[in-house]
Amino acid sequence: MTKRVLITGCSSGIGLDAARRMQAEGWQVVATCRSEQDLAARRAEGMQALHLELSDADSVARLVDEVLATGPLHALVNNAAFALPGAVEDMPRDALRSIFEANLFGTHDLTVRLIPQFRQTGGRIVNVSSVLGLVGIPWRGPYVATKFALEGLTDVLRLEMHSTGVRVILIEPGPIASRIRENAIPHFERWVRWQDSARAEDYRNGLLKRLYEPGAKDRFELPPSAVSDRLVHALTAPRPRARYHVTIPTRMSSIGRRLLPTGALDWFARRS
Repeated sequence: MTKRVLITGCSSGIGLDAARRMQAEGWQVVATCRSEQDLAARRAEGMQALHLELSDADSVARLVDEVLATGPLHALVNNAAFALPGAVEDMPRDALRSIFEANLFGTHDLTVRLIPQFRQTGGRIVNVSSVLGLVGIPWRGPYVATKFALEGLTDVLRLEMHSTGVRVILIEPGPIASRIRENAIPHFERWVRWQDSARAEDYRNGLLKRLYEPGAKDRFELPPSAVSDRLVHALTAPRPRARYHVTIPTRMSSIGRRLLPTGALDWFARRS
């Protein structure tokens, strides 16, 4: 029987590459996007494409009903997320609420609604985290917070699902070619009043340039296909790993967390 996988955030980057790769591997792909233009593009590629707004509980519920009405589901790849750059001291409460609604609460809601199906199919849940779920760096506080939380929730879910046949897996990419910076700009402009910040000069000399001006490619950056390679193994191997590190910075960060004192990690993070 052909297996079906639901992948969130398939407009570009990791999600788009993952959807195409799993389709090439013979899976039926259910791809979610937010814009109708992206949905139409995925349908033109032969995928089932459905709208999803993770911050909207009704949207999550409708998606689950639509997916399960068209056949069994064997895997979920929670990839959709956005970044909200800026200093932690400049983040209003509602800014944190908005990013947690999408990156964590909506992801959790979607996952638990599908667990009863996965108990029947022996399904797999793959959560796409980040190197920033392992270590924090300046100006990325809200995104780091959601990824740290996702890591913890995933670890506990993996333990709880151990005896059920449902496998719960983390993929932790480092720098991957994507539109995450461009996509972060509207959220930054909505929430961060940087002109009034005590760090206004730091914004002008640093963050604003990285956000709005094309910069040099990160020397450790890999294409999204590097994540898809790990995803194939996570979804098809008889004994998938609990964690897949993608890129050198992720592997170094994982080792550093275990071996280095906090002061040394902070020194590296400030220079990242």
